[in-house]
Amino acid sequence: MSTFTLLFLFMLMVSIGLRLWLSFRQIEHVRRHRNKVPGSFTDKISLDEHQKAADYTVTKTRFGRWPLIYDAALLLAWTLGGGLQWLDQSVISMQFGPIVTGIIVILTFMLISSILELPFSIYSTFVIEEKFGFNRTTAITFIIDMFKGAALGLLLGLPLLFAILWLMGQMGDMWWIYTWILLSGFSLLMMWIYPIWIAPLFNKFEPLEDGETLNRIKALLERCGFSSKGVFVIDGSKRSSHGNAYFSGFGRNKRIVFYDTLLKMLNDDELEAVLAHELGHFKKKHIFKTILISFSTTFVGLAVLAWLMKNEWFYHSLGISTPSTYMALLLFAMISPVFTFVLSPIMSLFSRKNEFEADAFAAEQTDAQHLVKALVDLYRENASTLTPDPVYSAFYDSHPPAPVRIAHLNSHA
Repeated sequence: MSTFTLLFLFMLMVSIGLRLWLSFRQIEHVRRHRNKVPGSFTDKISLDEHQKAADYTVTKTRFGRWPLIYDAALLLAWTLGGGLQWLDQSVISMQFGPIVTGIIVILTFMLISSILELPFSIYSTFVIEEKFGFNRTTAITFIIDMFKGAALGLLLGLPLLFAILWLMGQMGDMWWIYTWILLSGFSLLMMWIYPIWIAPLFNKFEPLEDGETLNRIKALLERCGFSSKGVFVIDGSKRSSHGNAYFSGFGRNKRIVFYDTLLKMLNDDELEAVLAHELGHFKKKHIFKTILISFSTTFVGLAVLAWLMKNEWFYHSLGISTPSTYMALLLFAMISPVFTFVLSPIMSLFSRKNEFEADAFAAEQTDAQHLVKALVDLYRENASTLTPDPVYSAFYDSHPPAPVRIAHLNSHA
């Protein structure tokens, strides 16, 4: 085995071991606090509701171990086990050009991987979510969503993949700069067209009806100097009873979207506070900063890939005998998470900082207690645990733990 093969195997074991250790910590911590509601929630969350959230969290975390181990086994089978080598040589024997060969190899890999991982998605939706009363997705909706996603992926992804492989093969040592420009532009384009052309393929969007709720929202937007293309309600209830709200698009295409389940969950005061929190992300330039970090990460990743693809040991160490641009791209995409998972707390810390700032902004624009009440309702209805393990949360949670977040809001009340 080469040095890089040993490094890959070591980092894979570290990644899997760390994830399993975190899951054990999470389960043990949630179970230990299952029979007592945290002090700051005793008058807001009943013991039964707290225990349901604990059981839901434990069930999802325990189930999550299986796809984790399964994915690691598949990664080894595809690389050192010879799966990609077999697929690559089979397509090469068809004697297509390098770009067509690369597209066939990558699409075939994605198709096989999707089929192999489908049982976990089915179990999560129709067993776990069903057991805890959240699932509203029918088998027909699930299948239609799957085929719509595949068709959309081909329609948008195929030209992009062709362009990337062409740049990698034709633009010399600077291909990665041109590819970074292409990917950055594509990401901005997707953000622009998503709310108008893509999201409506999967959900129905209706303008929020005139009334007190809309008037409160318009007044808040005017007070914050925020303009959008409208306030919409999405039929999220056809797939799940979980509630949410979000912004989509940017520039003139910004839309405010409320799940219909959220409108049933919260009153006008609470909805206004939730929207003020989302507005805080824009006013504090969190969206811009996130895009900037994403572009910077892509830039560094492509630079590393440009270096790796020049070295035959990169391919040979991962079970590939014939170096190629498309195989370098595929291998890099497959193994990157193995090496970068240990950096997860850094991104989580950045995200939590943004959440605290958005909460503080909401407390300035509305009554902080309204946001506290809204969050408690969301924790209750979504069965979000109030007692996550701190270390697990530092790796996985983009939002602060419930007690920490509520205490922070109370300090602004």
